[in-house]
Amino acid sequence: MAKGLIQVYTGDGKGKTTAALGLALRAAGRGMKVLIVQFMKKWDYGELHSLKLIPNITLKTFGTKEFVSKGKAKEIDYEEAEKAFSCGIEGMQSGDYDLVIFDELNVALYYELLGVKEVVEEIKGKPKNVEVVITGRKAPEELLEIADLVTEMREIKHPYQKGIKARKGIEY
Repeated sequence: MAKGLIQVYTGDGKGKTTAALGLALRAAGRGMKVLIVQFMKKWDYGELHSLKLIPNITLKTFGTKEFVSKGKAKEIDYEEAEKAFSCGIEGMQSGDYDLVIFDELNVALYYELLGVKEVVEEIKGKPKNVEVVITGRKAPEELLEIADLVTEMREIKHPYQKGIKARKGIEY
């Protein structure tokens, strides 16, 4: 790829990770190498099973099986976030990947598991031929400023409002 861009998928609506995974499928279908680094996702999501079957896509998950709350993070949460970010940056700089997805990085930033300034500087230093996608609610303004594309998912209606719980194969 001659020119890789920075994309941010944010907002309170559903579909940020799904959009990033769709892009990963498109890229892999064109022979591109993809690295997906998931922050704070150590649960059994359906994509974990599917992505193992697709050539050219590498998935790395970090975090614990416990939810993290802003201001109540444990030391392990900071450690896992740092490991995830380091993995993504190493992949981005390695020359091995055309597309690097930092899934839920925005949430890790919102929970202050990583410093916004450091993250922005590292992302700005990406090789020019690597596409970077960052997902998660509450993207910081500093990331939005350096992004070439920003998409905000807005919730208008959601099954949770009717008491419908997350469904296997659809929400997870």
